[in-house]
Amino acid sequence: MSYLLLIVEPRGQREARSEAEGRALYADMTRFGESLAARGLLLASESLRPDSHGVRVQQRNGQPVLRDGPFAEAREMVGGFFLVDCASKEEAVALARECPAAQWATVEVREAAPCHQP
Repeated sequence: MSYLLLIVEPRGQREARSEAEGRALYADMTRFGESLAARGLLLASESLRPDSHGVRVQQRNGQPVLRDGPFAEAREMVGGFFLVDCASKEEAVALARECPAAQWATVEVREAAPCHQP
């Protein structure tokens, strides 16, 4: 089964770090991804730019509604993800506990499934 380990960061956290701190955290996350790959668990992963570089897109009454970030109402932002292949939710949660981001952000575990499933 596929599970998404979603890295949810407090807004402004990246800006508060020094470049050296940011590079060290990125290196830790890269090593974690390499470990997942070596165990045959990693399907995909990416680090994402802050939402200040994002756009929200909606279609309303046939018209596009675009909103550039940052998104002020959000206290958190998605900072990245790991898509993993696990035998169970428990295994995915165990991987989330290993993730370095769990020390400074939230790692949300979500099972991939068709959108018609509740």
